Amino acid sequence: MTNHETYAQLKHIIHDRRSVRSFTERPVDKELIRELIDCARYAPSDTNSQTWEFIAVTRPETIRTIEEMTWEQLRGRAAAAEGDGLVREARLLLKSFGPYATAFSNAPVLIICLATPYTSKFREKIFDPIQLAPEEVWREEGIKSSCLASQNLMLAAHALGLATCPMTGPVLLAEEQLKAYLDIEASRQINMVIALGYPEVTPGKLPRKEIDEILRFVD
Repeated sequence: MTNHETYAQLKHIIHDRRSVRSFTERPVDKELIRELIDCARYAPSDTNSQTWEFIAVTRPETIRTIEEMTWEQLRGRAAAAEGDGLVREARLLLKSFGPYATAFSNAPVLIICLATPYTSKFREKIFDPIQLAPEEVWREEGIKSSCLASQNLMLAAHALGLATCPMTGPVLLAEEQLKAYLDIEASRQINMVIALGYPEVTPGKLPRKEIDEILRFVD
């Protein structure tokens, strides 16, 4: 296969991937999940720190508990907003954002993507001694690399005929509750959750900004 043919296949996978929110009941084999993580772990990371870990939730009751946990926080936020006089915003939070934030509820698998602390010989020997950056910057470094691994996972899933939907709603609303429920170490951040399964309905392509809107050359 030529480089052009390889590129054409890769471009098709990238362009054809969709965020899917409706899945069939067909289970996802654990060996397929391991294949996806194998692809994820070959993402680039800052100084090869590999600041990622994954939890694959395959038990439907556990996924439903995570959904309810998210809704509980949503309802609490809505009640607080309504108490502050933001009635319209509270209703929109429940009616519009709620279903969007919990669109993983019928997925056979929920991947919890974690960012681990950034550590490296550079940080140990140089960055920390000269106080190059505060701790929050290193937390962000972990998130950045974890995001790259998550994209690898989603593209690999699409190439295998699976569908995914990356979501941050449960993280925004219930990260602490989710960490406690799944016994996640305090040092870990939840980067996102990814619904995974076989698509029941695949949405059409959404418009993208033109290249010239997002690219600037500096010669």
